[in-house]
Amino acid sequence: MLASCATTPPSNVENACRIFREKPDWFDASLDVEQKYGLPIQVQLAIMRQESSFKHDAAPPRDTFLGIPMWWRVSSAYGYAQVKDGTWDWYKDKTGNWGADRDEYDDAVDFMGWYADISQRTLGISKWDAYNQYLAYHEGHTGWKQKTYNSKGWLVEVARKVDANARMYGEQLRGCRSRLKSSSWWWPF
Repeated sequence: MLASCATTPPSNVENACRIFREKPDWFDASLDVEQKYGLPIQVQLAIMRQESSFKHDAAPPRDTFLGIPMWWRVSSAYGYAQVKDGTWDWYKDKTGNWGADRDEYDDAVDFMGWYADISQRTLGISKWDAYNQYLAYHEGHTGWKQKTYNSKGWLVEVARKVDANARMYGEQLRGCRSRLKSSSWWWPF
C-alpha cells in the first residue's frame, strides 16, 4: 500500500514547496542531482512536469490504424522523464547505473542531470537555461544543433512554458528551500 502511494503524482504541481513537502524523498533526489550535475532543481521539476505531469508510468498514446488503437505506442518514451529506450540504454551504459528504472523518480532526475550536463558540455547550453535545455532534451543534441525546433512552433511555445514553470518553481524554492533541507534528514520518522 505504501509503494502505491509513493508513485502517485503530487496533489499540487503548481508549487515546488508543496511537491517536496508531500514527497521529501524527491527533494533529496533532486538535491543530489543538483549537487552532482549542477542542474537546478527548478529546471528538473519544470521538465518533468512537462514530460510526464509527474506520473511514474507515463507513456505516449497508442498508435492507430484506420482509427483503431493498436497495441504499440507512437514512441518508446516512458516514465517520469519520458526517455526513449535507446537513450535510456545509452545513459545506463555511460553511467554504469544498470539498475536504473524510468519509473523511479531518483533515476529519472539523475538521467535529466546527466543529459543536461552533456548538453552544456557539447552545446554550450547553461544548466539554468530551462528553455534551451528543454529544446535539446526534446529534440536531441543533433536536433538542437540543427535547430529543428524552429519548424515546430508548438514546441517553442512548450519550451517557453517550461521556462516559465522553472522560474516559478525557482521563486517558490527560494522561500522554502532551507526548511526543506533541514527537515529532510529525519524523514520519515
